[in-house]
Amino acid sequence: MTNKIIEIKGARVHNLKSVDVNIPRNKLVVVSGVSGSGKSSLVMDTLYAEGQRRYVESLSSYARQFLNRMKKPEVDYIKGICPAIALEQRVGSKNARSTVGSMTEIYDYLRVLFARIGVTYSPVSGKVVQRHQVSDVVDFILSRDANSRVILLTTLNKHYPERNIRTHLELLLQRGYNRIEVEGEPWKIEDYLDKTKKSILTKKLEAVEEEMILVVIDRFSVRPGDEENTNRISDSVGIAFTEGGGACYVKEHETGKMSYFNNRFEMDGIEFEVPDPHLFNFNNPYGACKTCEGFGRVMGIDEHKVFPDHNLSVFDRAIAPWKGETARKYLDPLIDSAHHFDFPIHKPYKDLSEEEKNLLWTGNTYFRGLDQYFAKLKSKSYKIQNRIILSRFRGRTKCPDCKGKRLRPEALYVKIQGHHIADLTEKPIDQLYEFFQQLELEEDDAKIAKQLLYEIEVRLKAMNQLGLSYLHLDRISGTLSGGETQRIYLTKCLGSNLTSSLYILDEPSIGLHPRDSDQLISVLMDLKKLGNTVVVVEHEEEIIREADYLIDMGPLAGENGGEVVYQGELNGSVNGQASKSLTLSYLAGKEKIDLPLRRRTSNNEIVVEDAFMHNLKNISPRFKLGVLNVLTGVSGSGKSTLVHEILYPALNQHLENIHSGRRTGYKSISGELGLITSVEFVGQKAIGRSSRSNPATYVKAFDDIRNTFASQNLSKLRGYTAGSFSFNVEGGRCENCKGDGEIQIEMQFLSDVYLECEVCRGKRFKKEILEVKYKNKSIYEVLELTIEDALVFFEDRLEIVAKLEPLEKVGLGYLRLGQPSSTLSGGEAQRLKLAYFLGHENPKEHILFIFDEPTTGLHFHDIKKLLTAFNELIELGHTVLVVEHNMDIIKSADWVVDLGPEGGIDGGNIVAMGTPEELANVEASYTGQYLKEKLNN
Repeated sequence: MTNKIIEIKGARVHNLKSVDVNIPRNKLVVVSGVSGSGKSSLVMDTLYAEGQRRYVESLSSYARQFLNRMKKPEVDYIKGICPAIALEQRVGSKNARSTVGSMTEIYDYLRVLFARIGVTYSPVSGKVVQRHQVSDVVDFILSRDANSRVILLTTLNKHYPERNIRTHLELLLQRGYNRIEVEGEPWKIEDYLDKTKKSILTKKLEAVEEEMILVVIDRFSVRPGDEENTNRISDSVGIAFTEGGGACYVKEHETGKMSYFNNRFEMDGIEFEVPDPHLFNFNNPYGACKTCEGFGRVMGIDEHKVFPDHNLSVFDRAIAPWKGETARKYLDPLIDSAHHFDFPIHKPYKDLSEEEKNLLWTGNTYFRGLDQYFAKLKSKSYKIQNRIILSRFRGRTKCPDCKGKRLRPEALYVKIQGHHIADLTEKPIDQLYEFFQQLELEEDDAKIAKQLLYEIEVRLKAMNQLGLSYLHLDRISGTLSGGETQRIYLTKCLGSNLTSSLYILDEPSIGLHPRDSDQLISVLMDLKKLGNTVVVVEHEEEIIREADYLIDMGPLAGENGGEVVYQGELNGSVNGQASKSLTLSYLAGKEKIDLPLRRRTSNNEIVVEDAFMHNLKNISPRFKLGVLNVLTGVSGSGKSTLVHEILYPALNQHLENIHSGRRTGYKSISGELGLITSVEFVGQKAIGRSSRSNPATYVKAFDDIRNTFASQNLSKLRGYTAGSFSFNVEGGRCENCKGDGEIQIEMQFLSDVYLECEVCRGKRFKKEILEVKYKNKSIYEVLELTIEDALVFFEDRLEIVAKLEPLEKVGLGYLRLGQPSSTLSGGEAQRLKLAYFLGHENPKEHILFIFDEPTTGLHFHDIKKLLTAFNELIELGHTVLVVEHNMDIIKSADWVVDLGPEGGIDGGNIVAMGTPEELANVEASYTGQYLKEKLNN
């Protein structure tokens, strides 16, 4: 039986109430439940933690000291567990060297592919650079006409530069070489030593360059099929390569035609690097660009600061450093002479071609470019005004040598079907996959590249299936969202072809449009078909319905959760055991998120005019004020660009009265901007990593709680202040554990041990502080209360209740007041921020809230609470803009902006704007198609 199931017995991590779970092996298992019900505690903190711990404990004590030390989870036992791999919600590495290509390992395979079958081209002539072997020269000679005469020559060996011509020729004569050719004319070396002829040859040798002096190695007639003749030619060619330092010439006696060969990998006077995987590695000093050291960016003159408003033309003073009167001497020659080289001085900077933009930097014979302008300032940097100008336009910019490609120039001389490696990394994934599908290679190259191409294509296909077709391999991993990062790691897992493993995924559908959910399910099924057990923590309805086995945690959150309310196959029936399952209630339609009774309307709006950054195609989206706006669209359609890089910075700039003139991604922002007092961006970022930060401190309720304790008679008698009830400062906290409640003991080869503080017994405060009671509870006991219990406990303290009530409204009533913020999920952190604003009402404020995928980690039941909180914000006079894929949020919106129709270069258009009903009638909208079904239901 243990071969077919993973058995968990008595799991007690966090809020789990000694649960027993049987997980079938080699199946797709979904774990669902409301936020805080114990899903992550069961899957990540119990199942995965035990799998990792067993692996680490199986290693030697020497190896264990280099690995993460893992704490044994609180569980009676786990049987049948297999090697565990977890793909968590995490943003990619902040390391600027980490890219999508390196994360998926595709770039590593590309490096080997280019090193093995890549062809090197000379940048001078564009011809293929070849490294000739002795056999190549022999085959060439034997291909000449039979009985034709051939002369084999080589250059004077440059390995001995200290030798003069006389010494060189004397040594050649001693070694048995009798003849040389000077400018094609044959001479005997003895003639140089003969006094009667010496002067003639000496003058010739002095008049020509050394490269024009060739040594005759051998002369022979071509006799194909004559083995002795072939062996002689082969030996002579080998000697020619040795004597000439890797070069030789074959001269046809009858025609005088010369053919050049070398084994030095050289052409056009350039000695090229032999392709090697390290040559294409920007993380290796050998392959990295020497200027930027493989980062692709350096500190230099920032293009966006030089051209702050891309909507202006050169004539309209788009070039910021050339606006002043003193700098007109640079601008006027450009404007006056532009007609000589057809430069469009009236065209906006954003519409100029790359060649035209480069011309502004390099200049030509008619005007001095920006490079020369800034170089002159640098040369006179002893003047303070020059240093001020330079600092004003300095920033992180594209490397001037490698143009952001990160590699040394020699790496880009190597190409496959006309494309160097940087060309391929700059292609969107779907185009790159198509390139490899159509790649035709010669027979030998195809054999060499067969396995490499298979590994590359498997990963590219998986990325396309997972809705990542718009990404590029050179995209820095730190710019990816948590969902994108997780799906990229999933791509890597598919490529590894591991079997009999346990894959644990934490909401892989984050950031994924419903259109792409089917593809994600097929990828998860592929993992299962390889013989793996796939456990997914998920709330997406389609993925839950496709599961082989469902484990539903609940019934509610926190202290009211931690139980398994249903486990089994999902057959649509709700039996007695599942009667408490909110998940099954929503799937069966017994519970649902209702449509709003009416759609709010507003005549006030904000318009972003002609947004063109990245893949946005001069769009002008409108957002209504005082209503619930939703920005949606398939992955890669341009939502993040519009909100993160255009709308939010532009509104901040307007509200702070910053007249920098910088508008790099849009023409202007207009509308009723005066109706907004501030803008707040609420993302998935954690609110704190410290165990000292908690919900009570975040919403400022802990200040009032401490004041309450400080106002008690015993506190006044002993002289305690509010600071005495803080575990962050000296005074009332336990100094043995510094207010942490536990002591960390480092075990060199084993997991760190956390022991309860023997002085305060984990209560964080001194004994005399704990003697102060409010309603028979100490400060420690109050921090252990859930928010729901705290609202009842502090019902007579209205200032505390006012700050805690919003936490319950957004569905966080199950959290303890003193729960460390570092233990909160991304969705919980986002709702905690929302609660903070709900609890700080100011009638004079009209805030525009931007929420980035707030349904992350939320169950259907939690989404209903979230919508209630959004509506409350709007009733307070605020505006809400949500970037979201969740259909329940979209159907509840007052105004929807849908971008698309596809991702990447095929996105960036407005597919539709209007109410959800209007969007559902737009056939070109993928969102509308799914929304129509939701509205009908």
